Amino acid sequence: MSPESAASRRPLLIIFLIVVVNLLGFGIIIPFLPYYAEALGASAFAVGLLFAAYSLCQLLAAPLLGELSDRWGRRPVLLLSLVGTVISFAMLAVATTVPMLFAARIVDGLSGGNISTARAYIADVTPPEKRARSYGLIGAAFGIGFILGPALGGVLARFGQSVPAWAAAAMAGAAALLTWLYLPESAHVVSAKRGPVWSEAPRMLARPRLGTLLGVDFVYWAAAGVFQTTFALFVAHRFGFDVTQTGELLALVGLIGALVQTRLVGPVVHRYGERPTLTGGLVVAALGLGLVAFAPTVPLFLAGLVPSSVGVGLAGPSLTALLSQAVDPSEQGRLQGVSSSLESLGRTVGPVWGNGTLSAFGETPAYASAALVLLLLAVWTTRISEAKRAAAPAAHVPA
Repeated sequence: MSPESAASRRPLLIIFLIVVVNLLGFGIIIPFLPYYAEALGASAFAVGLLFAAYSLCQLLAAPLLGELSDRWGRRPVLLLSLVGTVISFAMLAVATTVPMLFAARIVDGLSGGNISTARAYIADVTPPEKRARSYGLIGAAFGIGFILGPALGGVLARFGQSVPAWAAAAMAGAAALLTWLYLPESAHVVSAKRGPVWSEAPRMLARPRLGTLLGVDFVYWAAAGVFQTTFALFVAHRFGFDVTQTGELLALVGLIGALVQTRLVGPVVHRYGERPTLTGGLVVAALGLGLVAFAPTVPLFLAGLVPSSVGVGLAGPSLTALLSQAVDPSEQGRLQGVSSSLESLGRTVGPVWGNGTLSAFGETPAYASAALVLLLLAVWTTRISEAKRAAAPAAHVPA
């Protein structure tokens, strides 16, 4: 490998490590948060609101963070968001009441621009035709976080209920340190004054192709939110699973996702293109989630988890790549801010939709409705044309 090639890969490797460390901390917390909240007296509906509060705060903050990353650069915004994550996990560790849990999640949501900023960074340093594979790295980081995080959290929980939260805070701090020491700046900083950041959402939604992609992004993450935030309650109600078993299942989902996004998504996109990969991934995910919804036994439930995880692993990076190709490099930060806001809105709707449906009608309608929406979404994506790959080359990043 030439020195230039090594230098161009180094920032992506650092971004990958940063996201892995941060999401490892997140993976420690997420399977246990419903049980932790219930131990403090939260109802099942309150657990859904706890997830929704985080996403709602991200909805409010993400466009501003995207704007700031265009003006200040990606690195300082990434640092700011990671420090906020450290503080929020520390607050979670010392929480003794449900309102304290909400306060911790609000702080994390308001400062939670680390993933969207990392995505903008990748768009800065990666040519359009290679972005789906590069975004697969972030998906793989999610997978690794969900593989190792729940297992590590199960071990740490034996030493005290707050120990997993302290460990997550330490890992987010390690990610901040990696950013501070090793990550070079990437962005073309925009100095020209533009309109208010919130005005960008309707402007971007008004563009025919981009507006369709952003609409798909919102619906996709709403359906994903149903799966993610009701998972623990689903398996507890249907199969009587405890925290450890829930963590093991999430680790399996993470493993499949990591394999798909590191080994499969690149070749599939290269052969078929981003849009067909997105459509096919949504169909596979819908069929798998539908099987999960009606599975009466654990083996059938596991059989449904495999295609649903594969489908999500294909659809997510393809959708993100299509979005990044729909704007020029100077708008990447704002696009990631707007798309992250819509994703946060979806993740706000998803927990209320999923937990509300589960509480009122049971676990089958909750997942079946999400599967149906994903299938309809796959039909909608057939309206999206492939991008013309004539975008400007990625900016040079110093080693």
